[in-house]
Amino acid sequence: MRIKEILKKNKTYIKTNYYVHEIGVFGSFIRSEQSKKSDIDILVEFEDGHKDFFNYMRLKYYLEDVFGKKVDLVMKKAIKPELKKRILSETEYV
Repeated sequence: MRIKEILKKNKTYIKTNYYVHEIGVFGSFIRSEQSKKSDIDILVEFEDGHKDFFNYMRLKYYLEDVFGKKVDLVMKKAIKPELKKRILSETEYV
């Protein structure tokens, strides 16, 4: 099953339990350049009042468990300015 399909299947659970406003995939899996060693790049925006380290780590561990791979979880507001345009343009939201 593809990354986006898995996220779509779990979207309601993710939004309800981790207070996610928006979630999407970017990086090598979107560009079809992934290898067996690639991590999964996920862009997330949490609902107001839930943008804390505890919630971030809970979601990261949940996604790593679901995918069975390392997840690079990036908060939308934390994107480095020099990478922001590229990341936002290639992110596919679910």
